[in-house]
Amino acid sequence: MIDDKAMPHLADIPRHQATIYGNKPAMWFEGTETSYADLDSRSNQIANGLIEAGIKPDSRVAYLGKNMDVFYEIMFGAAKARTTMAPMNNRLAAPELEFVLGDSQSEILFIAQDYYDVAAQILPQCPAIKTVIALDGGHATWPSYAQWRDSQNEDDPQLTHHMDDDVLQLYTSGTTGLPKGVQLTNGNFNAFFGQANNLLWAAYEPGDPVIDAMPLFHIAGVNIGLLSFIQGAKAVILREVHPVAILDLIEQQKIAHGFLVPAVILMLTQVPGVEKRDFSSFKIMTYGASPIAESLLLEAADLFGCQFTQVYGLTETAGVGTYMPPEDHDPARGKLRSCGIPYPGTEILCFGEDGKAVAQGAVGEIAIKSPVVMKGYWNRPEATAEAVRDGWFYTGDAGYFDEEGFLYIHDRVKDMIVTGGENVYPAEVENALFSHSDVADVAVVGVPDERWGEAVKAIIVPKPGREPNEGDIIAYAKTRIAGYKCPKSVDIHPQPLPRNPSGKVLRRQLREPYWKDKGRNVG
Repeated sequence: MIDDKAMPHLADIPRHQATIYGNKPAMWFEGTETSYADLDSRSNQIANGLIEAGIKPDSRVAYLGKNMDVFYEIMFGAAKARTTMAPMNNRLAAPELEFVLGDSQSEILFIAQDYYDVAAQILPQCPAIKTVIALDGGHATWPSYAQWRDSQNEDDPQLTHHMDDDVLQLYTSGTTGLPKGVQLTNGNFNAFFGQANNLLWAAYEPGDPVIDAMPLFHIAGVNIGLLSFIQGAKAVILREVHPVAILDLIEQQKIAHGFLVPAVILMLTQVPGVEKRDFSSFKIMTYGASPIAESLLLEAADLFGCQFTQVYGLTETAGVGTYMPPEDHDPARGKLRSCGIPYPGTEILCFGEDGKAVAQGAVGEIAIKSPVVMKGYWNRPEATAEAVRDGWFYTGDAGYFDEEGFLYIHDRVKDMIVTGGENVYPAEVENALFSHSDVADVAVVGVPDERWGEAVKAIIVPKPGREPNEGDIIAYAKTRIAGYKCPKSVDIHPQPLPRNPSGKVLRRQLREPYWKDKGRNVG
């Protein structure tokens, strides 16, 4: 049971839980356990270190690294100092990291050793950074995280917190090719915890080991950790997704709960000897971020022998939207292509182009109204006003409700591609490819992919006399954008791309041949 009244603010979680669970483990990471008491005292040290460094309330502190236990020390410490943690997607290319760091105006950067070299490239262009702290130590000029943290006072700074305080700023892909910082507040998370209280999938018992394997620059990864801490469970943190490591930890740590994207579930089912593994400790497997093939869902349910729950939500809604209870995973219910029903206290409607809710069964843009809806996009008032209207967050997904109130995603309004749970906007990829010397014009679309749900495809119009090479195009993209955004295939289009009268590329028309007979237009 989540006591969201005793912990209304993010900073209250380690404070309160330390008094109840004390020396019981809050998290496990690569053989090291951290108790609730230590999580509380260490987050106090982080808060005092930030305050001592002159970081003011509502400032940003950045984190660049893979999943580590210290992520949560820093997150709770930043909350206690009334500053905002801004995790960076560690899969981004150097130009993208430079943009995000500059856009957030972060003043302190906590960075893992894998990224010391890229930081040296981009920091000269990021003058807001006052201090860089080396999470793994071993840097000639940047202080070691452990030494910096342990030199700080352990007393709780006891600042006054507000529901409207930003506590987490996650970056999403942008329709224009520039990522946007999503501002999530104490109030957003408090509403999420209150809603999760009513859902079986989010109900952890004190001491339950919960696998936290998804990237902590995504809302899903962060939410699993927070749900663990607020219920006295133990977050078992993986540095990165590795199927064999996940299977080992399920057995060794007796994992009871977890969230995985369908692509990772598929990887697990393909590990040799997986059918001999012991999954008897698993209670509920939660999945989401992209649709799952019905055949894979049935295979995984049989393999794990536990209940499965699907969730659908967005960063802008703190991960909240719909959920599909375990009982609705029975194939006889006919709901396996659905993403479920709205969370308690969450309103969801599908709106037509006239701004009115469409009738049951008709397709419209999915919009969510709830206290979980973000404060806004950081320093993007126009983008915020476009996305949030009259309290409704417009998701960009097109869907419909059936007669029982189950939501189905049919298409996307804004051409976004979801590949392996990662969002990619065509504009990001097109912007990266336009400067290639062989490219006269380019359009990017998502095409069906059995493993990733969708794969990125570039459709290239070559310059006169040029013959673009698929390998060269893909290699060029990798120097400019994250690998998961790069095209997995390239088609040559010798004719001009189809456009509407205003000159906009008709991506949906380009997508149609690839999705023929799929029953919907997205993965």
